[in-house]
Amino acid sequence: MRRLAVLCATVFYSGLAPAAPGTVGSAAGLVMLAVVRLTESGVAELALVSGVLALGVWSSTVAEVHYDVHDPPPVVIDEVAGMLITLLFIPVGWIGWLVGFLVFRACDIVKPFPANRAERLPRGWGVMADDVVAGMYAHAGVRLIRWAAPTLMG
Repeated sequence: MRRLAVLCATVFYSGLAPAAPGTVGSAAGLVMLAVVRLTESGVAELALVSGVLALGVWSSTVAEVHYDVHDPPPVVIDEVAGMLITLLFIPVGWIGWLVGFLVFRACDIVKPFPANRAERLPRGWGVMADDVVAGMYAHAGVRLIRWAAPTLMG
């Protein structure tokens, strides 16, 4: 089970990228979202987010024990969740996807309140929670940008 948990937490070992594993994890989230968006089903999109969140809490808890550190850098399932939340139910074109990606990465790095506090939660809850909050901030940011510049976000 530990191997499976580490495989999930690192999103098929993409978190082992030699540089910027969080950025790689966020990109993996975009790929997952793109595949689910092919179904044109909001239910499928919500199911993906819910599944990633549940899987993330479990797998990142096990991965913390495996790596013997809180929120280990190879664990990127939290970035996947945050990226999915960023664009959840927002219809955008490729520029909107890029904007969402950049806004989420900024929010994930800055960790605005209460994201900076959420990461203090124990085990997998803390690993996931700060990126969930960052994703919510990024979601609001993308909606605001889409409202202010609808033709840009197409």
